[in-house]
Amino acid sequence: MQGEKDLAVLLKTMKPELNEGEFVFCTINDLSTIAIKDIVGFFREGEGITIVVKKEVADQLSLNYSFVFSWISLTVHSSLEAVGLTAAFSKALAAHSISCNVIAGYYHDHIFVAQHDAEKAMKALGELSERK
Repeated sequence: MQGEKDLAVLLKTMKPELNEGEFVFCTINDLSTIAIKDIVGFFREGEGITIVVKKEVADQLSLNYSFVFSWISLTVHSSLEAVGLTAAFSKALAAHSISCNVIAGYYHDHIFVAQHDAEKAMKALGELSERK
């Protein structure tokens, strides 16, 4: 099944979902030091491997982090070739002074926002979807 490319359809049907839990971004040098089942996402950079994990996992492993996030998933199956979705929702969040970090998976876009901004972000995303 191919993902949706039409921006108007994506915005109207994005249906944001707030995932349960607290999440953090950490950096490690060796993926073998953590169980793959505990990793929400990872990306290899020159300086190390950035991982996203639940805060409780990071605390158990004594991993350093600087910020606690909430995780919002857009449940629409967006194409990796879609143009404008990230720009549209990041602009809507920025209008409410909400910073976001985005990870695009094969099926969905995932937005990490400050934990204290989660409800405000859900509201802003809902309003964006209703306007389109």
